[in-house]
Amino acid sequence: MLVGYMRVSSDSDRQSTDLQRDALLAAGVDPRHLFEDHASGAKDDREGLVRVLEFIRAGDVLVVWKLDRLGRSLSHLLSIVNTLKDKQVAFRSLTENLDTTTPSGEFLFQVIGALSQYERALIQERVVAGLDAARRRGRIGGRPRAITGEKLDTIVAALDGGMSKAAVCRNFSVKRTTLIETLARVGWPSSTTKRA
Repeated sequence: MLVGYMRVSSDSDRQSTDLQRDALLAAGVDPRHLFEDHASGAKDDREGLVRVLEFIRAGDVLVVWKLDRLGRSLSHLLSIVNTLKDKQVAFRSLTENLDTTTPSGEFLFQVIGALSQYERALIQERVVAGLDAARRRGRIGGRPRAITGEKLDTIVAALDGGMSKAAVCRNFSVKRTTLIETLARVGWPSSTTKRA
C-alpha cells in the first residue's frame, strides 16, 4: 500500500499542500492514506509525521513529493528512512526520483548515508584539530569564567565571614549554579590561597 506524507512550513493561508497532494494522488496514493503537517521541518514533534510512522506497516511504501518535506536535515532524513527500513517499509521521493523499492534507489540511498557519515567525521576531525591548535596557543575553549579576580576574592571573603550563599548571589548578582561551580573549581572552603 502507498502512504503519502505532505508538509508545509506554516499554517498560513499562503502555504498549501495542494501541489504535494496532487502529485501524491497522481502517483497512486489513496486520499485516505495521506498525512500532513503545517509545521517547520526543524520541529521534532510533527503530529502528522508521528501518525504516519505509526500507521505504516511492513510492505507499505511511504511516498513524499520531495525529500525536504520529510526530514529537517540529511541525518534526520536518513534516521527516518532507517526506521522505515527496520519496519520493512520502502520509501519513495517523487521529485528526486528516489525509490528504495528498486536496487538502484536502495544503492543511491546507501551512498547518501555513507556521504553523510563521512561529512560528520570530517566536521568532528576539524573541530578536534581546531581545539588542539587553540590549546597550543594557550587558549582554552568554553565560556569565559563568570567570577574571577577581585570579585572572586571578595565573594570568598564574604563567605568566610559568614554570609550565606543566597545573600552572596543577591549582593553580587551571581547565579547560584555559577557560584557553586566557581567555589568547587577553587576548592572553597578549604582553599585560602589567592585566586586568579
